Amino acid sequence: MSAVTRRIARWWRVVGVVPTRRLAGIAALLAPLWLLTWVPWLAWVPVAALLALAAAVLLDGATLPAARDLSVERELEPTVGVGDEVPLRYAVRSGWGRPLRVALYEALPAAHLAGGAEPDEHTLPSRGTLEIAGTVRGMARGEAPLGEVALRARTPVGLVARTLHYELDDRVLVAPSLAGVRRFRWLAVHQRLAAVGVRDTRRRGEGRTFASLRDYVVGDDPRHIDWKASARRGHAITREYTIEQSQTVYLLVDAGRSMTQLSGGFSRFEYALSSALVLADVAGTAGDLVGAMVFDDQVRALVPAQRGRAAVQALRTALVPVQPTLVEPDYSAAFRTLAVRQRKRALIVLLTDVIDARAARALLAQLTRGASRHLAVVVALRNEAVLRAARVPEGAGVRALYASAAAEELIEERATALQRMRDAGVVVLDVAPEAMAAAVVNQYLELKTRGAL
Repeated sequence: MSAVTRRIARWWRVVGVVPTRRLAGIAALLAPLWLLTWVPWLAWVPVAALLALAAAVLLDGATLPAARDLSVERELEPTVGVGDEVPLRYAVRSGWGRPLRVALYEALPAAHLAGGAEPDEHTLPSRGTLEIAGTVRGMARGEAPLGEVALRARTPVGLVARTLHYELDDRVLVAPSLAGVRRFRWLAVHQRLAAVGVRDTRRRGEGRTFASLRDYVVGDDPRHIDWKASARRGHAITREYTIEQSQTVYLLVDAGRSMTQLSGGFSRFEYALSSALVLADVAGTAGDLVGAMVFDDQVRALVPAQRGRAAVQALRTALVPVQPTLVEPDYSAAFRTLAVRQRKRALIVLLTDVIDARAARALLAQLTRGASRHLAVVVALRNEAVLRAARVPEGAGVRALYASAAAEELIEERATALQRMRDAGVVVLDVAPEAMAAAVVNQYLELKTRGAL
């Protein structure tokens, strides 16, 4: 583009107007007047109508504001979770002395966000403020600018409109969702974890963490009597405590080829990240040290073990740029790195997809080698698409039968591989991606209650 063309484009962007549908409709209604030119003494009528319309267009265009007469502010949470819907709000402020009809258009990063504000027309009062609301949903992890905003403004007459551009410098970070974490916290506070399949496995004893109140019975420690509760109820009430068992939990998340497959609207990798964050929050709240590693054929992210809910934020930050790849996972490299980073005994939770015997043998060799040092839990994501392919409907053709036979072979190989792991003393969870979070939390609570470490 030449310098002259760019100059013209900039000038048109500032002052240019475009006709509206209303102007096109009026022009269409006036068009039959040109038939009057066949009558000499009426030939002036269409010309006068055209001049009147042109004058109206010029007057309407002259009453349109420039970009400096309006301002746009955008409000969106700086961090949006994958799959989460969050509110989006625009505030359009007018310094123009006339009411306007405006429609807002935005250039949100489509690779990261879906949704936005509807491009409907709204009335902007003279020297007033207009709020435009919408929602966006996180689609893919990463950081991106939110893009510019354009306002299509017209007067109530509405013969022409002007597009005003505003370059906003705000950005958004799409990160692994914490919705599951917040939901588990809320359910735990309201004692409704059973609603999502989490069992109450608290072990009562001489610990220091308060568990519940109950009636006092002979043999209870008198030091645990709650005198205020006893006074309210009119009989002795004692406190119960849970046994604390601090340990280290290391989360290993497979980012290899099989984790790129979709389950619903998101990849299996996203479900694994969400479950890892939920478990990190539960373990951190319980006082455990939590670390994490994401790997494919090499280590992609590594978060040292740390205590408390800070582990969740550190893990979430480290996971933002990591994407699953179409390579086979290198379990040996991951476990070698783990052996260097975590020398003390720990609970290792591996979230992966074991679907063939070769990968299972490589994984089993690493798990067996580290069995004397760590306690391993393998969370194997079930492939619902393969299970559906194995079920042949009545009247299916030859192609469906072949697909069913191949699917059954994969299912059998996978079942054999998982059974070999169980026979070797590895704890194995075979779950669908949607049910993974509750299953992982249940297994963690069971192992912690048993004092398995």
